[in-house]
Amino acid sequence: MTRITRGSIARRRRTKTSSFASSFRGAHSSLTRTITQQQQRALVSAHRDRDRQKRDFRRLWITRLNAVIRQIGVSYSYSKLIHDLYQSQLLLNRKILAQIAISNRKCISMISNEILN
Repeated sequence: MTRITRGSIARRRRTKTSSFASSFRGAHSSLTRTITQQQQRALVSAHRDRDRQKRDFRRLWITRLNAVIRQIGVSYSYSKLIHDLYQSQLLLNRKILAQIAISNRKCISMISNEILN
């Protein structure tokens, strides 16, 4: 009995997954079963790391802000700055504040002085 290779739909599915894995190395880009396993793993990692990236950037912005704030004022910290921002209803997010802190430190000191007054 001859071995059949199934129809055009299965071939189309296999070529679609192989084009996804074309940049993988070794058997991960040539064997169908390994391609599907690696594709599943890659998509899981991408989904997980999108969430992790958000956390990492937020940590980076907080660290940058805290460093700049501590250089400007001796007894002033990041948590006090954020608390005072919310109290004075200045809605600046951490990303914008970190960019301001890096580009122009005088502007951050002006913002903190505005909050304190």
